[in-house]
Amino acid sequence: MIHYTKPIDDATPLDDISGLKLINDKVYSLEEIYVAEANNIALATLKYLSAPPSKKLAPFSYEWLSTLHKEMFGDVWEWAGKFRQVELSIGIKAYQVSIALKELADDITYWDTNKTFDIYEIATRIHHRAVQIHPFKNGNGRWSRMLANIYLRQHGSMPVKWQEELLSKENPQRDKYIKALKSADDGDYSSLIAMHKITY
Repeated sequence: MIHYTKPIDDATPLDDISGLKLINDKVYSLEEIYVAEANNIALATLKYLSAPPSKKLAPFSYEWLSTLHKEMFGDVWEWAGKFRQVELSIGIKAYQVSIALKELADDITYWDTNKTFDIYEIATRIHHRAVQIHPFKNGNGRWSRMLANIYLRQHGSMPVKWQEELLSKENPQRDKYIKALKSADDGDYSSLIAMHKITY
């Protein structure tokens, strides 16, 4: 039996534990699951953000966008890297996910090839679109921020120092972050771009 203790505000609730790959003969708190996820994410962080920019480990292709999610969460969840089949309180309709993610991959290629925006705005737009799509059952915010950081790193900038407590009510940056995402929904990326310039 698995027991959750404390929900995280504005995160997709972990009210469905189907597909959990951790040992299933003990009781897990929500914090323990997040620790397991954090350990998994640390491996992806080490792979992509510690590599020199010249290595270009991330192709930002349609296939790789899903692969990254699996690399971040695949040790904890069976559904990591697989598109959701359910509707969430945030994100597009489930049946639209595949097409929208392919369009994002194509846009990234176009922006990068044509230098449509500077690297900070491209990273911001990747982050924002990934959040809007919300392709996976969970972990979308962390995946979206990792995408932006990998793009920045591969283009010679240091990654953003995101606080993974970002969704906690106690974090004063939480409201600022949510407002920046909502402003981007309306086409104003300025606040979110500014957040992508706060690097390590």
